[in-house]
Amino acid sequence: MLMNDKFKILVIIITIAIFSLVYRGISGDEIYIGSNFRIYPSSVTQTEVFITVHPHNPDILFASANTVSFTPFFISEGIYVSIDGGLSWYGSDTCNGEIINLHGGDPGIAIDKDGIFILTRLGQSPFFGLYSHFSNDNGLNWSNQNTITTDDLERAAVTTDGDPVSLLYGRSYAMWVRFAPPYPVYFTYTDDGGSGWAAPTQVNNPVQRCAGGDAAMEDGGRLHLVWAGVSAVSPFTEELVGHAVSGNGGQSWSVSETAFLMNGIQGILPEKQNIRVNGLPRLAVDNSGGSRQGWIYVVTTQKNISPAGLDPDIILNRSSDGGLNWSEGIRVNQDALNNGRIQYFPAITVDSGGGINVIYYDDRTTSSDSCGLFLSRSTDGGDSWQDVEISDHYFKPAPIGGLAQGYQGDNIDITVAGNTLWPVWMDNSSGIYQIWTVPIDLNAFGLDGDYPYPISESFDLTAIYPNPFNASTRIQYTIHQKGWVKLAIYDIQGKLLRQLVDREQGRGEYTLRFEAGDLSSGVYLLNLTLDNQTVSRPLILLK
Repeated sequence: MLMNDKFKILVIIITIAIFSLVYRGISGDEIYIGSNFRIYPSSVTQTEVFITVHPHNPDILFASANTVSFTPFFISEGIYVSIDGGLSWYGSDTCNGEIINLHGGDPGIAIDKDGIFILTRLGQSPFFGLYSHFSNDNGLNWSNQNTITTDDLERAAVTTDGDPVSLLYGRSYAMWVRFAPPYPVYFTYTDDGGSGWAAPTQVNNPVQRCAGGDAAMEDGGRLHLVWAGVSAVSPFTEELVGHAVSGNGGQSWSVSETAFLMNGIQGILPEKQNIRVNGLPRLAVDNSGGSRQGWIYVVTTQKNISPAGLDPDIILNRSSDGGLNWSEGIRVNQDALNNGRIQYFPAITVDSGGGINVIYYDDRTTSSDSCGLFLSRSTDGGDSWQDVEISDHYFKPAPIGGLAQGYQGDNIDITVAGNTLWPVWMDNSSGIYQIWTVPIDLNAFGLDGDYPYPISESFDLTAIYPNPFNASTRIQYTIHQKGWVKLAIYDIQGKLLRQLVDREQGRGEYTLRFEAGDLSSGVYLLNLTLDNQTVSRPLILLK
């Protein structure tokens, strides 16, 4: 059993204040991105990562991953949660919903309108198929397993209707591809937070076997599904993308088996130690209420078909009419075509201003056997893109021994909470694959869309490192306008302990070292005040 199986004690395992770094986009603009961190450091392999946000509370984030322990062998689903907007995370490498020993990984996750966490996952013998659990306490405890289907299948994609004006507000959906001819797409739904599920029904009747799949909601209760149609022989190359949409909760569907053609990268990457990769589609819908409301965006990884080059590129196709018609492919990554650089595993989200945000692995700034992570961003519906590297270190992808040939996980993910992007990816730079992230303030990109929020803040605490700390830590803060600055340490009762700064300062970045001295181990608050505005971050002192 993996670590903290009963999940009774809430353990905050990371408190991160963002460590400011500067990256340059293709245009040369400076973009400030925080330092990368693991949201749940452990000795358990974490891969195939997902993240979602509460539909009405951007402070509640829920991430998951395939979790694997080898001695003894055990597989489960990670439960990683923040209830304070990503400042701290707690969790476990084991979903504690019974039957614990029969979990099979491949999580799909959502948070419904009532804050109920929903998780689907595969089972193990004798419980093959798809099962679900739900949590009413932000992921601390999980229900016993509920059977969705006993069919053989791929991972399920899960989404929820968070639009209060929808007639099916609060309904959550799961979709998957069934592993039996003709390999069709199936779906089901729950109206009670995962306590019960409708009988699964078949969405399409393909002439070409389906693979992968993703789901997303459009405001008004319209459910969109996409999947790949693959070749009939190994390595089952992705040749097309299918699309289905239902406006009545799945009672009826409008299905296009060939929304558009593609040439995916299913197979192995020799340059990356023969890891297994795919070109499966990922999906997002614009629900910003702006000029592109309802536009559908799909990203894939392709090569050897325009606009992709001879090496793998990230390609976006879009529909502005609900999926009736689709654009030609648009190349997302803005490095030179046919430069031998490799991009793969895209994930996509659309923010509240209608900006399209795509993350993916990329080796354009490192050696061909290694990877970093890039974000490409468009504020004009995909016509133009800005690239920025968001990883602050590289890693060398490698297959995970003891699992399927070439396996390092098959996807990464991204969501948006308020004005902050939350990408998650797996990275083995710590010695094993772990789930990494970095919060990205959309204000860093300037006002280029229909954004309802301010362009920039006047100041921020951009780094506390290390944190937790022993004896001393470095504090970095940024001032964007001249003013009277106070930087102070308080205990959790609000008593002032140390006044570190109390003077007028101009624009710039400031760094100082805080020596804890005779303070005892515990949690303290660091307050940065500029004129009459204050931002706080927790400090954890461990002696």
